[in-house]
Amino acid sequence: MSFAKSGTKSGVESGPSLPSAWPERKTLAVSVSIMLEQWTDDSAPGIGPMGNPLKSGTLDLQARNWSAYGPEVGALRILDILDAAGVKAVFYTSGILCERHPDLIRTIVDAGHEIAAHAWGQNIVPATQSAEDETRDLARCIEVIERTAGKKPRGWLSPRCTPSARTTDLLIGSGFAWHADFFDRDLPRTLKTEKGAIVAMPFTMEVNDMPLYIKHGGKPEDYTAVLERLVTGWPAIGNRPGCIDVTIHAHVFGRPAGAIEFARSLALVKSHAAYAWLTDHASLAEMWADA
Repeated sequence: MSFAKSGTKSGVESGPSLPSAWPERKTLAVSVSIMLEQWTDDSAPGIGPMGNPLKSGTLDLQARNWSAYGPEVGALRILDILDAAGVKAVFYTSGILCERHPDLIRTIVDAGHEIAAHAWGQNIVPATQSAEDETRDLARCIEVIERTAGKKPRGWLSPRCTPSARTTDLLIGSGFAWHADFFDRDLPRTLKTEKGAIVAMPFTMEVNDMPLYIKHGGKPEDYTAVLERLVTGWPAIGNRPGCIDVTIHAHVFGRPAGAIEFARSLALVKSHAAYAWLTDHASLAEMWADA
């Protein structure tokens, strides 16, 4: 389908080509992504609510305990919110968490959501790994997700969104449909290498609880305010088709103050249904693969 942009002096301007499955007259796809993360036993989150750093080499047990809220409580609250809103999401999940919380993974899948791979542990960044270690950890992520979710993962997002130079080829070779470590486009695209093809999924950071609330110390309602600015202002900046992400971490905005804003964010997008729509990376990847 060709996109026609209104609001120019001529009334219509040609735009990018979109898959036929892209909803007619919609220009803003808002993907819902949930980060369900865990660190290996010798590590902890590098950023947390306390702020003050510990002596080098000290294992931050407060941060470890704080992050455990995600699989224990936060994920279930998020599932309730998604169910009430009738919205499906992709849960980007650490392999080690799948291994230790198989019942939670099955609950997420039974609710109709997608489990995608988010590395083995959040302290393992592909860009820092050897080829051998990255290949090994990818294989065990695939194995544990298939075992707990009932099917192989189709999508991948690296910790810190920082892949290695070989990550894309490894994902293609392992049969992944999309790779979300991309920040250079507003729309998905098919990325071809000598190993084959994969959908490069754009991942936006503007509506993300980790930088807004934890890193920069914003108020919970700042999350919804930024989303409202994007959604309501979309027609004013040309109304060209694009994708943005609504992203929360189960151990951050799975807590009550953040969960309230997450629920409000879904309602906000729905209130602008004339041009905006809620979707997820799995659905967008299918559109581009079919096209």
